[in-house]
Amino acid sequence: MVPAMAMTPVHSILSIATVATTDARTAADGIYRQLGPGPHAAVLVFATPRVDRRDLAAALQQFFPGVPVIGATTAGEIGGGGLRDGCVVATSLPSEHFRVVVEVVEDLRTAVVEQGRAAAQTAMRRLAAAEPRPSPANTFAMLLVDGLSVAEERLASALSSELGELRLVGGSAGDEFAFEATSVFAGGRSHDHGAVLVLVHTDLPFTVFRAQHFVPGERRMVVTKADARRRIVYELDGEPAAPYLAESMGLRVGELEAELLAIHPVVVRIGGADYVRSIQKVNLDDSLTFYCAVEEGIVLREAQTIGIVDSIERAMAEVRAAIGEPQLTIAFDCVQRRQAYGREDATAAVGAVMEAARCIGFSTYGEQFGGIHVNQTLTGVAFGRPRD
Repeated sequence: MVPAMAMTPVHSILSIATVATTDARTAADGIYRQLGPGPHAAVLVFATPRVDRRDLAAALQQFFPGVPVIGATTAGEIGGGGLRDGCVVATSLPSEHFRVVVEVVEDLRTAVVEQGRAAAQTAMRRLAAAEPRPSPANTFAMLLVDGLSVAEERLASALSSELGELRLVGGSAGDEFAFEATSVFAGGRSHDHGAVLVLVHTDLPFTVFRAQHFVPGERRMVVTKADARRRIVYELDGEPAAPYLAESMGLRVGELEAELLAIHPVVVRIGGADYVRSIQKVNLDDSLTFYCAVEEGIVLREAQTIGIVDSIERAMAEVRAAIGEPQLTIAFDCVQRRQAYGREDATAAVGAVMEAARCIGFSTYGEQFGGIHVNQTLTGVAFGRPRD
């Protein structure tokens, strides 16, 4: 089988590889051919779940011996040509401009906070030993995490508490809406219940960014009964959650289906900034299951859309204002945004914006920004050209 490849323009020192195949060995070979032998500080890989994740992780490490190969399964890829599907995409962080420290959280089913803090502490010590002066100006943190763990909030918070001023961005692995098994990769292994923390030190200019296409409206609801660990809200303003939400939308509970819930998320304010919280489903007991944790006492605001193409165009304009023309953008984009691109006939337009910004990444089951886990958001980090 010959993989379909999208070659990277030669003007950038940061390469993007895209291989359209479901065979692990063919994918690894195609990635290696496009990225070359290095030297690489790390290789980032985002893969369709149609490829055997264990075989892919092992094959990639064979092609890049001694190099941290880090990645995740996806709910859609972002690579050469913009939005992709059924592909394996990758990029290299070259040793000339990057130093990378990787720590794996093995199993998020137990002791999430303790494991997260330990991983961050170890990573910070290792980086400080190699780079004595890491700071927000030259270092950021990236998190790849099992998208079915229901642990992202606790993990991101624990990591951020140890990372200090370093910015954290990341995404939750997906499996194309099968909701059966998501994986992250590191060290030639696939971790089905784990996470990978990556500290990235670079001499390139970079900026961390966030974009969302919802803003808070006027209507407010207070969460009066919830199970934050299970992401379930039982009561809003003291009333059963699902009927109360449906009434506020002029609907019946039975009309609150997945697509309607996706276009009617809520917004919460944390630390003076607004973040989106999406509702996954209505439960038989009239409670609501969210894609993010929602705690008792939190004020939810009805969300108003501001245009999904506009949101990413504004984000990329801010990126260019900060660092100039990006030569690489690592992007974590909520899978619900990808669905919205289709509903709004915006897939081509968004893909063109992403390709112009040299985006690589994936459609996620959730995004991380700082110590916060969010939905229906694009987060990422963009790199500019070397400083004179």
